[in-house]
Order: sequence, then C-alpha cells, then structure tokens
Amino acid sequence: MSIDLHTHTLASDGTTTPAQNAALAAEAGLVGFALTDHDTLAGWDEAAHHCARLGLAFVPGVELSTEDAGESVHVLGYWVHRDDTALQAECDRLYAERFRRGGVIIGLLAGLGVGVEPARVAAIAGTAPVGRPHIAQALVEAGHVETIDEAFVRYLADGGPAHVAKRAVSPEDGVRLIRGAGGVAVLAHPGLCHLDRPQTPSLVERLCAVGLAGVEAEHAGHGPEAVSYWRQVAVERDLLVTGSSDFHGTRKETKMGASTTPVVVVEALRERADAAVAAGGRQPW
Repeated sequence: MSIDLHTHTLASDGTTTPAQNAALAAEAGLVGFALTDHDTLAGWDEAAHHCARLGLAFVPGVELSTEDAGESVHVLGYWVHRDDTALQAECDRLYAERFRRGGVIIGLLAGLGVGVEPARVAAIAGTAPVGRPHIAQALVEAGHVETIDEAFVRYLADGGPAHVAKRAVSPEDGVRLIRGAGGVAVLAHPGLCHLDRPQTPSLVERLCAVGLAGVEAEHAGHGPEAVSYWRQVAVERDLLVTGSSDFHGTRKETKMGASTTPVVVVEALRERADAAVAAGGRQPW
C-alpha cells in the first residue's frame, strides 16, 4: 500500500509519457503515483485519465526549481491549483530561463573542447524546455563522456566548469508559491543537493518557518546514511518523511517504485494541504 511520490515524463526531463508512467506504476504493484515534472503541470490530465482507467490514485504535483547560495534546491509541491497565477507565472518564467541557460551551457562546453550541437539538444528535449539532462545525453552521444552521470560529475553539476545558475527564486519563496497555490511542500532529495552541509539546519528551519510539510528522505538516490540523517531532521521538526524513485524513464536506471511512500503518509500530507487551504478560505484541489 504505497505510492511513488516523485516521477517525471517527457514534459520535463523524463523519457516516458504520463500514460506509460501509469502503466509502470500498475506493473510495480503501486496504489498510485505522483507526477512531478520540473516547473510544469502539463501532464496532469493524461496521468489522471490513465490512473482512473487503471484504478490508481493520482497525486498531482510539480518539482519547483529554487536556488540557495548558488546551489540548486528542489521543492516538491502536491495538490497545487493549476489556475494559480503566481505559481504559473514562475513556471512560465523558468521555462524561458531554461532556454537561455541551455544556450550558455552549450557555449561553455564548446569552450572546454566538448561541444554539442544545439539542434541535437533541442531534438532530445522535444517539446520540453532544455535542461541539463538533455545536454548530458548529447555529451554521451557525441562521445565526450560515457554516461549521463559522468557528464554531470565532469561538467554540469553545481559548481562544475559548465554550471550556469538558473536565476531561480529562493527555497522559501518556492514553498510560499506552493502554499499560496493551495498545495503542500516537501523538500526534494536533499542528499543529492549537497544539503548535508553545516548550514543545513538553518535552511530547513527557514523552510519550516514558511510552511514546509515534509522531507524526501527515502529517495532512491540516498544511501543509508543520508536516509538516516534526513529522517532524523524530519523527526526533530515534525516533518513528514516521504519516499520516491525520482523516475526519469531510460534517462536514469532507477525504476518506478524503487522507493515509495506509505499511503498513510500521503493521506497525512493531503490533510495538511487541506487544513492550510481551509484556513485560507479556498476550496481543496
């Protein structure tokens, strides 16, 4: 009785459709899944339709890009209202920003002697805005690296020689946008964002102060030490602990359902979202 609370599709940097995600969730024996594409709600209708067809629960979500002290921090938002103008405006701004950023990254790579064709990167991205995973795939295809992970380690990761800041909002503003849109906010894969640093407690405290509801401690990319550390962070601050695969299709090896969240925790998240919405006089999603 569990739900994968973090999956991606072709709408951002995944390689599957929402319909395929639903089918894979059913095959994995899950109760349901959340669609959390980067900075877009584009796949919700298709995902909801196929979840209903397969008898699965659908959790509408988004993975919002934010930055803190020059480092990427991702915040997951669940049950946000798609008609919220502030959230949609930020998603639209980030969509345009990704194209600017992608072009600058490609230029930096060329200067490093590992050029990729902009047209090929655009083809890999398809209808989605250009992201680092698309550029990483182009680096693999061009023979500059062997894997997408190597592309990030050598060139694209935060602080790398081809890293370009995204001009994203602060994590606090990300949480505020999600809550303002009637949703509930969870800190995504903190162990992958270099958040196990000395200033981590202050960041988490700042996010708790603006309404953070949970921490994605049980992420498929977290080792045992990271899981234990972030579980303790959550317990000490009355945050819910979520788990997910962060499924990206063939772009990552992790399978749908590799890590999940118990239904009871998902229900507790929904209760927190509904309580916040009721307090603000707004109808639930």
